[in-house]
Amino acid sequence: MSLSFSIVIVSWNGLHHLKQFLPSVAATDYSDFEIIIADNDSTDGTAEWVRNTYRECRIVTFDSNYGYCGGNNRAVPYTSGEILIFLNNDARVDPAWLTPLNEIFVNEPETAIVQPKILSHNAPDQFEYAGAAGGMIDRLGYTFCRGRLFDKVEEDQGQYDDRATIFWASGAAFAIRKDLFREFGGFDEEFEFHMEEIDLCWRAWNRGYRTRFQHESIVYHLGGGSLPMGSPRKVYYNYRNSLLMLTKNLQSNVFGKIFLRLCLDGVAGLKSLVGGKPRETFAIIRAHFAFYRRVLSALKKRDRFLTRDPEIDPPVHPRLIIIDFFIRGLKTYHELDLDEKT
Repeated sequence: MSLSFSIVIVSWNGLHHLKQFLPSVAATDYSDFEIIIADNDSTDGTAEWVRNTYRECRIVTFDSNYGYCGGNNRAVPYTSGEILIFLNNDARVDPAWLTPLNEIFVNEPETAIVQPKILSHNAPDQFEYAGAAGGMIDRLGYTFCRGRLFDKVEEDQGQYDDRATIFWASGAAFAIRKDLFREFGGFDEEFEFHMEEIDLCWRAWNRGYRTRFQHESIVYHLGGGSLPMGSPRKVYYNYRNSLLMLTKNLQSNVFGKIFLRLCLDGVAGLKSLVGGKPRETFAIIRAHFAFYRRVLSALKKRDRFLTRDPEIDPPVHPRLIIIDFFIRGLKTYHELDLDEKT
């Protein structure tokens, strides 16, 4: 049985990426798929180039730059596939990448979301920072990946060639059942950038659905295009959105865990200040105040979506990844010695 796929690629002034990476997507070897280019009001000729060069692709143009969340949400009504794939415009794909994804969706009705193996475009023997072999989370909401802990990225030696249950799938190549995407409310546009895909995966877990990793589906991601590593703006969104995500999705001891996170964020801010990075410290402070302004909104969303099947527990790391990495010196996922739930 073959399901139909809609590949959605949001782009804003990313014609240079589309020229380099869209050819591999268009060459996908699968019987039933479509490509939707969602143009966030680009001024670089994206729409004209797609219409003239890839007539098999559907171009949808918006009146403003709605970012990743807004662009993808607004593109969904134009799709016809049963499975949505939100693919970054700087990703190239293996020709047979859809077939292994189809296999999981057909055979596992309890699986809502699947992530391919994401390797680096520039160094194909290494995992890519944003997703690697599937995303995980610890009990205070700190995120990491199989194949990438903080800035330590592993080589792909087949050590994660499995179909593991993961906590979250990367937004760089994010496959989800369309009916469930709508049921879960889509991406939360209040997030703007970063962690919106983790938030959506958490909502899926709270509704009793799984997220899986499929190593046989391979995507190569350039990465670092929207917000560069270490930028104060990236720091701001990471800290703010992590707190919003916890408020919306934690099952128990919400305020206790958030208070502890706020304290640890303060320690991180002091570390940045002592380390000569005052802009990072200021970004963390701004993130906290932005979170305080959005607490009531997050609690309302929590009331709307927080229902779950107690028989399906997500794979949450029981310790703190910051302790494991910076104090215990564990630098790879396998060193964490976690029992993966499948």
